[in-house]
Amino acid sequence: MVEGAGHSENGTSKSSASELLVESRRSFLGALLAVGGFFVGALLSVPLIRFALFPLLRRTTELKESSVGALTDFSSLTEPVMRIIQIEQVDGWRKAVSEKAVYVAKSTRGELLVLTSICPHLGCTVPWNKEKNQFVCPCHGATFAADGTRVSGPSRRGMDTLETSVQDGLLLARFQYFRQLVSDKEVIG
Repeated sequence: MVEGAGHSENGTSKSSASELLVESRRSFLGALLAVGGFFVGALLSVPLIRFALFPLLRRTTELKESSVGALTDFSSLTEPVMRIIQIEQVDGWRKAVSEKAVYVAKSTRGELLVLTSICPHLGCTVPWNKEKNQFVCPCHGATFAADGTRVSGPSRRGMDTLETSVQDGLLLARFQYFRQLVSDKEVIG
């Protein structure tokens, strides 16, 4: 009987060893599945993370200076003159050319200024009114002096001036967009 008892113990140890082997295979496959799922999830989340971080990491193209006209055209300026400038913007492989209206005026010190025609209140195009001798916004009635300073109306600041430079007798301006509805001039693009 002792031999039979030992034999059954030996058979039990064989079955428990095979159960451990099956259990270790199952845990290995479970771990392999978990690691594979983690890597697939990580790969699928990369586009989502790039989409969320793109505005922070994006590098916009710098706008080139646009020719406003020859300096001699503005030497005897008595009131603001509207000019259309072409803006070239390169974004990756795409090149976009757009036209924007600007005004060339003289400051109180006699220096040339290039003003955007965009109202700093809500973005309407502001024309020069010869009869009133000032810029008048057709949308909300904001008025600006000939040099772009605020006279009255809902606008919180004067018309925005653009960066200018002179090169080979040409007046150049770098067109930019500014935040509206704020009292400080803030570049947004």
